Amino acid sequence: MDVIEIKNVNKFYGKKQALKNVSLTINRGMFGLLGRNGAGKTTLMKTLAALHKKRDGSISVCGIPIENAKEIRAVTGYLPQDFAMYGGMTVYEALDYLGALSGMPKVLRKERIDVLLKRVNLYDQRGVKVKALSGGMNRRMGIAQALLHDPRVLIVDEPTAGLDPEERIRFRNLLCEVAEDRIVILSTHIVGDIEAACEDIAIMNGGEILWKGTVSELIRNAEGKVFSVRVQKKFLPQIKSGHIVTGMLMQGDYTTVRMVSDTAPDIENIFPVEPNCEDAYIWCLYSNGCEVGESNGCGVYGSEDVYGSAGGES
Repeated sequence: MDVIEIKNVNKFYGKKQALKNVSLTINRGMFGLLGRNGAGKTTLMKTLAALHKKRDGSISVCGIPIENAKEIRAVTGYLPQDFAMYGGMTVYEALDYLGALSGMPKVLRKERIDVLLKRVNLYDQRGVKVKALSGGMNRRMGIAQALLHDPRVLIVDEPTAGLDPEERIRFRNLLCEVAEDRIVILSTHIVGDIEAACEDIAIMNGGEILWKGTVSELIRNAEGKVFSVRVQKKFLPQIKSGHIVTGMLMQGDYTTVRMVSDTAPDIENIFPVEPNCEDAYIWCLYSNGCEVGESNGCGVYGSEDVYGSAGGES
């Protein structure tokens, strides 16, 4: 059965606890793991790929206990964030080399490589040196190598970071196609990738699972907690220092500001709006006691003063 069961898993690096009682059930299809850099996502991904050992708890991948590392690696494909191959090899040579290292027969390697290069739209580049590939092409080659042995589980860690918008869309579409017949776990800090590609998700912070469910449920949790107001630009520093800002749209001398809050902030002409996925993600962090600051594109919460709004402007 294609399912991953994670129960009360803990992981330490020396005295630092990287995973804290992590429990998840992941079924076939696309599963999104969302969290800030340093949230513990990569540690969890490497643990699922049998590259790191947990301290306690239990993990089974497609019915196989995680302790059976050789069997786990036989059913798992892994694309790390820092995937790289020898630049002097061609695309075909690099994949053939990786297939040989994993013990695949030559005939099977040739068959699988041709099929996968067509699937990831790199067949015409099979004779190109790896060092000449764009960032997006390199990530697509990474997917091809992860799928070379036809795994039942594909784990991809921050795959779209640094890609241009067109390549990000192409990559997300590829992952969705691959997920039709296997488990695909997408680990990222980019909310848009999760919203566009995943329905089942978990939010991670500080090595813990803060929330798990569907994207729709996450957005519903933020209903009544998102507000918008149009203010003069001179009031922006006060708004940002006093509230959790999730978005700003500048229009001439005025700016439309989105923010999340338990109750409507005491600002003239502010009104509630429907939450989007990014609002809901920030609300989830805040409501779980996480610090939400400028590094996340949000203001630091604080005082609730009254600011001049655009309401009186003609």
